[in-house]
Amino acid sequence: MPARAIDARRAAVLGKPIAHSLSPVLHRAAYDELGLAGWSYERFEVDEAALPGFLEELGPEWAGLSLTMPLKRAVIPLVDEISETAASVDAVNTLVLTEDGRRLGDNTDIPGMVAALREHGIEQVDSAAVLGAGATASSALAALARICTGEVVAYVRSEARAAEMRRWGERLDVDLRTAHWSDAAEALHAPLVIATTPAGTTDALAAAVPERPAALFDVLYDPWPTSLAARWSMYGGAVVGGLDLLVHQAVLQVEQMTGRAPAPLEAMRRAGEKALAGR
Repeated sequence: MPARAIDARRAAVLGKPIAHSLSPVLHRAAYDELGLAGWSYERFEVDEAALPGFLEELGPEWAGLSLTMPLKRAVIPLVDEISETAASVDAVNTLVLTEDGRRLGDNTDIPGMVAALREHGIEQVDSAAVLGAGATASSALAALARICTGEVVAYVRSEARAAEMRRWGERLDVDLRTAHWSDAAEALHAPLVIATTPAGTTDALAAAVPERPAALFDVLYDPWPTSLAARWSMYGGAVVGGLDLLVHQAVLQVEQMTGRAPAPLEAMRRAGEKALAGR
């Protein structure tokens, strides 16, 4: 995706709430490592109603934006071009602002998930389970479409959520079956479990972790480890955490916004770990 020439530029993360975001820590660490002294990265609390006006006021010094909830879908009508990856889940988390004033929307969460799994040696699985049915769950399905060769079971709390996940499965060409959350302990026996639920939701499942678990991808990073991830690690299973995802998707954002590749993954990870340790 085109990006601006390396020069003094601005970037930021938008969302509501936004004070908790680690994105400024990660992006600033990348700028320092890349020697981009003139670059800055801020955070702004912006909701759906304020987004169009915010975008209209951006000057030519702006290189790009990271978008979090609730803006990932709200921004779609405001972009000039959207990548196939972002279109596949109706979610844009990356906006690159070109020198000619165009807005290019992408989604780095999906390839970020794949890269985080690959870093932990998980290249392909023959089946998987997804805990939850929100926006992150649809991104998880899109990632599984790339690495899972067999059935994916999504564990959800309501038939409405189940129907929504089945629609995503059909759209993403994933062999998807849904099951009720009351049976979620069954998910823990899958070769790969992706937990996409809010903090505390999977705590009760920790006691059901099998003696020889395979791989868990828990998208949370604060607090960390979750009860489920801690038990999983104790039993020797592979654990991919939310910081892994955050760093890998941010790496792709930095590369798109600055035109510099590869972005400094390890420096960004260290900065994220330090910031979390200080909370």
